[in-house]
Amino acid sequence: MTDPVGKLPSELDQLPDRDPEETAEWAASLDAVTKAAGPHRAAYLMRRSLQHAEGAGLALPKLLETDYVNSIPTAAEPAFDGDLEMESRITAWNRWNAAAMVTRGARHGVGGHIATFASAAWLYETGFNHFFRGKEGDGSGDQLYIQGHASPGIYARAFLDGRLSEQHLDNFRQEAGGDGLPSYPHPRRLPWLWEFPTVSMGLGPLAAIYQARFNRYLTNRNIKDTSNSHVWAFLGDGEMDEPESTAALALAAREQLDNLTFVINCNLQRLDGPVRANFRVVQELEGAFRGAGWNVIKTLWGNAWDELFQLDTTGALVRRLREVPDAQFQTYATRDVAYIREHFFGAEPALAELAKLLPDAKIAECFYTSRGGHEARKVYAAYKAAVEHKGAPTVILAQTVKGYTLGKGFESKNANHQMKKLSIDEFKGMRELLGLPIPDSAFEDGLVPYGHPGADSPEVRYLQERRAALGGPAPARRVHAVALPEPEERAFAALKKGSGKQEMATTMAFVRLAKDLMRDKETGKRWVPIVPDEARTFGMESLFPSAGIYSPMGQRYEPVDRDQLMYYKEAKDGQILNEGITEAGAMADFIAAATSYATHGETMIPFYIFYSMFGWQRTGDQMWQLADQLGKGFIVGATAGRTTLTGEGLQHADGHSQLIAATNPASLNYDPAFAYEIAVIVKDGLRRMYGPEAENVFYYLTVYNEPKRQPAMPEGVEDGIVKGLYRFKEGTPASADAPRAQLLASGTAIHWALEAQELLAADWGVTADVWSATSWGELRREALECDEALLRGEQRVPYVTQALSGAPGPVLAVSDWMRQVPDQISQWVEQDWSSLGTDGFGLSDTRDAARRHFGVDAPSVAVAALAQLARRGEVPASAVKEAREKYGL
Repeated sequence: MTDPVGKLPSELDQLPDRDPEETAEWAASLDAVTKAAGPHRAAYLMRRSLQHAEGAGLALPKLLETDYVNSIPTAAEPAFDGDLEMESRITAWNRWNAAAMVTRGARHGVGGHIATFASAAWLYETGFNHFFRGKEGDGSGDQLYIQGHASPGIYARAFLDGRLSEQHLDNFRQEAGGDGLPSYPHPRRLPWLWEFPTVSMGLGPLAAIYQARFNRYLTNRNIKDTSNSHVWAFLGDGEMDEPESTAALALAAREQLDNLTFVINCNLQRLDGPVRANFRVVQELEGAFRGAGWNVIKTLWGNAWDELFQLDTTGALVRRLREVPDAQFQTYATRDVAYIREHFFGAEPALAELAKLLPDAKIAECFYTSRGGHEARKVYAAYKAAVEHKGAPTVILAQTVKGYTLGKGFESKNANHQMKKLSIDEFKGMRELLGLPIPDSAFEDGLVPYGHPGADSPEVRYLQERRAALGGPAPARRVHAVALPEPEERAFAALKKGSGKQEMATTMAFVRLAKDLMRDKETGKRWVPIVPDEARTFGMESLFPSAGIYSPMGQRYEPVDRDQLMYYKEAKDGQILNEGITEAGAMADFIAAATSYATHGETMIPFYIFYSMFGWQRTGDQMWQLADQLGKGFIVGATAGRTTLTGEGLQHADGHSQLIAATNPASLNYDPAFAYEIAVIVKDGLRRMYGPEAENVFYYLTVYNEPKRQPAMPEGVEDGIVKGLYRFKEGTPASADAPRAQLLASGTAIHWALEAQELLAADWGVTADVWSATSWGELRREALECDEALLRGEQRVPYVTQALSGAPGPVLAVSDWMRQVPDQISQWVEQDWSSLGTDGFGLSDTRDAARRHFGVDAPSVAVAALAQLARRGEVPASAVKEAREKYGL
């Protein structure tokens, strides 16, 4: 709604105006400028006024978008700290070898990407030569999140400095022989080079933010001083469409992570075509980052544009740049100068007059190649400003040409992401452009040669001297394995004793164990509890006052529950990472903590607890990122199972996370039934992940919110718990010839199986043994290893086969998961096999009603066991019908 004169109401209308006459004079002045000099001049004065006010310290909202020009003018660029000619030669060699490696690989059909590094070469080279700290200096060095598609350029640089050979480059994307290079940054495949897997787009920027935050966490908790570590994330403008890319921007600004810099390569192209065909992605990203509170540096135009801007006395050029959409600007880079004169400069008379002053060569240089991201001095100025900026993270928006230096067949072409090779003639043209001393005779075998100036050449010496001054090679991953001492036994002993008459859910059992382990004198401080705003749901509020919730600002308010025992306590040295409602953020926390043993040489023990439904299903890609990064720790799916979370219904009913988790080779998945099983599993997990022979694995435990009496641990079951199966309760035969059955159950289903054991004995004279299957997945993993050994001529019997060997009767498996979970082991069970599970969608109801619906409650288990026995002729077929009627099924 507007007032009578058509003015929109504003928040300023609610503020008192102490001098309306002065206010009217300011408005009149603006109107006069608009009338006399035009709206562009008026807008310019307003922007300069806001800039002046900001410099004077006045608290005013910032502009979300600035002109389409460089943030750092050429005159304000700092002196370049290096030999530009030498760095140009180094970059030329790296450009050549990156393209050669991919082209040579194309003859094997393995593919590769050329255009990304071609556009971003100077963004990397300037960092490697001047900014990126290595791990051989003080501290941990910098953390580099390399854009996945740029990996050939990183390999080319490692080849130049002697860390890779020609044979390595020829084995790009050919890893089966054991001496190949992975396609992208994969630490698990090349663990001495890569630190962070980034090619699953969107996960890199999210992980980088939480890595920078975790660096501060280590410092604030006095575990390691990371103040000299800087996190650099190299991203594509198209990648910023992924929701994860921008999910945590506000967090980075809120926590003032000035140890973080995003470098977004704005070549205006994604995989199929323009990133923003009808708009300008740079301006869009500037607004998003400024709005989130980041420092924004735009590095758009090269030096060739300086003359154009100096000639632009009316502002027409800047206005035109702001209005041309990205796709049209890409078109200019592929058309002749006459087209540019007509379609760009012909848009208004002032531009047409300006164009008359420019020779064709100048226009061609500006529109074909001159971008800020291709000039070392401009990139250097942006990086220097970024690392010197305090109080906020920085994003550098660097404009480039995708496929730069690869020739007209590549540059700015929509299809260049899918173009995997250059012809010999194209390479010869590239050679001339880069000025490389590669003779025609080097091409005689029909292959493009690799180029190297020599191990003792000035280029290689310069490169190595630069890296030495910055702390050694980069990127690089270093592991200084230091085994953690075993925690004291008393923390585990408490759960092994059972709960007596008290009922306790296994979720609470895990939390109690974690709380006791966090008190351990040797390793307690290394535990990192992570939870996405559900700590009270999982009974973790008791940790609030003792461990504290991490906040770099401390607690600048009095909590509403300060007078209560378990009040909400935030602290600068807090141990708990309570992330709010973001499983993705919590998982990024976990990855940073789980890999700290390599990133910082500080072993941490993270445990991340969440609604099981919202872990592997929602953030499963990050679980693979964790595995690729060789992370360690405990992931805990709480309120697990499809029937235990009463009333919440379909969206909260998890019957499949164990199945999804089983697909990940690094994930050891357990579904413990009792508190003592949790104690044994966690203790063994600490040994496997943090002991003298540490493995690069992580654990997934599912725990339940259903309170039950927790029994004491029987004698001699530890080995079976770890391996995945042991007999918990043997049935007592009513007679020597009583029918027998074996009931295998995991998690909360053990209670249905125990009740079914009683029903079978009391009502049908059937003896059933109840087995606790703590890990269907580990049973399968070990059985598969036995099968593989058989192919090598080794005779090994799977543990599950051995454990059930000679057990009389059929086997019936039951769990709160879909049947595919226990069915993982069926082929190694010699007995007749069948299973029950919670296949289908969940529903809201009581536990009993839900279990009856899915046919997994105790009577259903009893009837299913009778049906198996009837098929074997061990009980009358009529018994099955009688049982169904008796139990109301």
